Amino acid sequence: MQENNFRLNPHSLKTAITRVETDKIVTRGYNQRDLIEKIRYSDMVFLLLKGRLPSLKESKIFNQVLVSFCDHGATPPSTQTARLVASSGSPMNSAAAGALLSFGHKHAGAIEKTMELYQSKINSLHLIDDVTIDNKQIAGLAIEIYDEYIIGGKKISGFGHRYHNVDPRAEKLMELAIEQGFIGPHIKLALAVEDLVCEKKHIRLNVDGANAAILSDLGFTPDLGLGVFMIGRLPGIIAHIHEEKMDEEEFRRFCDLDDIIYEG
Repeated sequence: MQENNFRLNPHSLKTAITRVETDKIVTRGYNQRDLIEKIRYSDMVFLLLKGRLPSLKESKIFNQVLVSFCDHGATPPSTQTARLVASSGSPMNSAAAGALLSFGHKHAGAIEKTMELYQSKINSLHLIDDVTIDNKQIAGLAIEIYDEYIIGGKKISGFGHRYHNVDPRAEKLMELAIEQGFIGPHIKLALAVEDLVCEKKHIRLNVDGANAAILSDLGFTPDLGLGVFMIGRLPGIIAHIHEEKMDEEEFRRFCDLDDIIYEG
């Protein structure tokens, strides 16, 4: 028998996402020719991240999540950064990169922290399946969060907004989740915490708090939270970059000379 001298290239990259062949592309086991015709963009995002196609109910709610992230005007630092970079004459990719690099602990970081909070509390029950979680257990977890954050004087991620008393995106997302029967343990927990916090502090869920609960019930881990936010927000950022280039004067100033105070 002839000896097999085949050796695996030590620099080979292993991937379970997409296989590219001559005249054929297969993503997560599906021919992309078929996917182009049969699924929406948000389904493709779900397939790439989760490794499977969403159910009809999952497809609808995940699409709503992405739409809710799309834009918040020129108020966020990331959008302002994108417009500032674009005004210097930099190309689209540089301005968009500037926006994405602006996401951090203080901006867009809340969703991962909130997902970690919700999931750690639900996981602490050590239940076999979500169906066994009753309202009494959810209420108990909500009280734990309230005591730790509100009574403890700490800011609770996913609640409050600098512009909105009631974040219209969060309110609508929770309405749709209830209407569509998509109420998992993390959404129940988010709503229970909101009831407590709103009663005492008049603070409501924001878009990050609502989507952290929805994404958790969709089975996303916290490390994907920011990634999903970026996918949702990028179209808005691109629109702002394009508008800046088309409608505004070049070389936008962050502040004028008279606004700079030298303290050296």
